[in-house]
Amino acid sequence: MSLTEVPVKARPIAHAIDELSPTSADELIARIAATSEALEGRTVWHINTTAQGGGVAEMLASLVAYARGAGIDARWCVIGGDQEFFAVTKRIHNRLHGAPGDGDALDERARRSYEATLAFSGKALRSRVRPGDIVIFHDPQTAGLVPMLEGSGAHLVWRCHIGVDDANELAKETWDFLRPYVDVAHELIFSRVQHVWSGIEAERTRIVPPAIDHRSPKNHLLWPESIDAILHSAGVLPSNGDGRPVFTRTTGETDEVVRKAVMLGAPHLDPDLPIVCQVSRWDRLKDPVGVLKAFAEHIFPWQPSQLLLAGPSVTSVADDPEQADVLGEILSALQDLPQAVRNHVAVACLPMDDIEENAAIVNALQRRSQVIVQKSLAEGFGLTVAEAMWKGTPVVASGVGGIQDQIVHFSSGLLVDDPTDHKTFGEHVSLLLGEPEFAFAIGDGGRERVRENFLVARHLLQDFQMYDDLLATEDFDDEVLASA
Repeated sequence: MSLTEVPVKARPIAHAIDELSPTSADELIARIAATSEALEGRTVWHINTTAQGGGVAEMLASLVAYARGAGIDARWCVIGGDQEFFAVTKRIHNRLHGAPGDGDALDERARRSYEATLAFSGKALRSRVRPGDIVIFHDPQTAGLVPMLEGSGAHLVWRCHIGVDDANELAKETWDFLRPYVDVAHELIFSRVQHVWSGIEAERTRIVPPAIDHRSPKNHLLWPESIDAILHSAGVLPSNGDGRPVFTRTTGETDEVVRKAVMLGAPHLDPDLPIVCQVSRWDRLKDPVGVLKAFAEHIFPWQPSQLLLAGPSVTSVADDPEQADVLGEILSALQDLPQAVRNHVAVACLPMDDIEENAAIVNALQRRSQVIVQKSLAEGFGLTVAEAMWKGTPVVASGVGGIQDQIVHFSSGLLVDDPTDHKTFGEHVSLLLGEPEFAFAIGDGGRERVRENFLVARHLLQDFQMYDDLLATEDFDDEVLASA
């Protein structure tokens, strides 16, 4: 339950800016040069609870790699925890979205478990952090570490990737549980202004929407023959053609997909039918059972199609103890459907032994599908939406959280105002399936929307601006840094 550093290789900053205009690229390069010089001798630390699974881990893999490529000593450390700790933090996660989760309280017992687990990691981190360093703690699991570094001389930042637009009492009670920890942070980052907690000073708040790395294996260009070959090799599609299951790693080297998904429901997809696909963690807030019911009632009867629900191997994400239960709920709901529908629904548990191979499979799924859906009941941001939009695949999604910031309705995707409205959801998907030209226009609009707003270069620019702002607040001199 201590601190484990995630190995991350430097990546050339040129890879992050190749989609920018020349003016924007020059602006970012100038900012990086100035900030890198100011950060000389310091470390930028990122702290979270998992190196794989979920959007935060994916973003950190890219952000840390590019920071290193810019000459910054950026490091990413993962903290551990026991079953009780992750049960408490999953409860916090759900409640910050306004949902009860396991229904248990955030009482003194929960607080003792939370703090006792973090004490081990806090001691290890305190021994490594020096005055002038910048430490960014990600999400509720790490919030309790912030006070443990108070007085260290480091700049302390807490980033909350989750939230709810209209906070109910559950969310507000959870704010109160976490507030004593984050009140000592110098800055707090939220993904959208609607997720900022009441009572937090505006001068300590920064809005940084997440972003995708277009050069990562999950978003890199794949040729059509490679797409089908990857999905065949992974066991998602039957054999079709002579292509090789090739993808490009972050190192620039090519490799092939060899590991199989565990296919539940239909044994594989039908290569001749349109695919409606949701890719997400096995999480009730992603509403996979709702997607299944909406497909059965409002898509399958009207449009020849098939549904794929895809997510990670349920044992692969250490900080989410509910995944196996949610997968069981999906399979139970599937068994309640008529056989004709069940024949057109596949559930894929994707291999996670090699994260870049997993990303390549997701990339192929998002490109091979006719419609990507994200029917979340609540959402901090929803990176899978941006990923699909970047590939030009039209998206139907719930109008919740950061999804609303990504999709302009009927321009870069289709939104459903009420996530529980299965009928409207089905009608939007059916419209895209039945009108290929309209679907192409929506997909094209989605790609441009991501290019302009949600690529990693924009995120890096905001990060470097934050580093500059934090350094400008220092009240100790270079001698303190030199003696650290």
